[in-house]
Amino acid sequence: MIDISIIIPSYNRLWSLPETIKSCTSKLLNIEIVVIDDGSTDGTWEWLEQQKNIISIRQNNLGKCWAVNAGFKIANGKYIRFLDSDDILSKGANEEQFQIAEQTTADVVVSGHLVIDVSDKVIREHPWFFCDDFIAQQLGECDSSHYSAYLFRKSFIEDVPHRPDFAYRDDRRFILEVALKLPKYQIHQGFALRHRHHNNSRLQFNTNLKQAVQNFQHLNIYKDILGILNKKGELTERRLDASINILWPLTEWIAKFSIQDATETFEWIKTLKPQFKIKSEGLKKILYKILGFRNTSYILTLRRRVVFAKQDQ
Repeated sequence: MIDISIIIPSYNRLWSLPETIKSCTSKLLNIEIVVIDDGSTDGTWEWLEQQKNIISIRQNNLGKCWAVNAGFKIANGKYIRFLDSDDILSKGANEEQFQIAEQTTADVVVSGHLVIDVSDKVIREHPWFFCDDFIAQQLGECDSSHYSAYLFRKSFIEDVPHRPDFAYRDDRRFILEVALKLPKYQIHQGFALRHRHHNNSRLQFNTNLKQAVQNFQHLNIYKDILGILNKKGELTERRLDASINILWPLTEWIAKFSIQDATETFEWIKTLKPQFKIKSEGLKKILYKILGFRNTSYILTLRRRVVFAKQDQ
């Protein structure tokens, strides 16, 4: 039996993929590594064809969600880990989380993560923050680490795919759907993942039009999830407050692209929580209080345009 299947989607990451794969291996466990080449043009597929003990799939450049789902279909492991091809696992993470899962019959084993630079130097530590409401934690009450630091029981997530409609926020959507299933989870006291920051392209860091799409996908995730919780009678005040921790800054980001959509989002927040008070400081807080959300957003937009115009001169 395969103990863990590690699903690694990759697009033009030959510069980091070998190190990522190396970090997945284990002398104690039967690890299955599934790499999905999402139409790379940097020699990734040619390199993969030469590797032994790696299951490789090649597809057209359809995106991460399609790649991960394709990998999941053929994965044979009792447990699943999703890993980006520019990140690496900490030594012993697979073995330690597997042992916890086996001893406790956990559906999910969570862990903290480290943020590293291109030279593997640790920039920040994100230990697991214990919270007694897993849904509230995932909605935004407190830090919930990185989903590649999680080990999932395959049978528990078989009905939770990565959804292409939310491609720029697919991992957040996935984790929230998992949380709605009320998993039995255990905590790995450590840092299972080393999440690398670099200057190359990353799916979650986008600008201009892609940034706008990313923000709207994020918003729609919350609309869906809060709608489900409300329908089930499980949208508690605590979970609502946790959501607003994300929704309010998201509303301000949306205002940079569409004041009308941002205003509608603001009104939706007020519908969810009539006593909501805008969380801003300084002059912006005063403007919101005197002029309201829409008018303040117009002023902030004009100010940004003036700043950008001066920079272009």
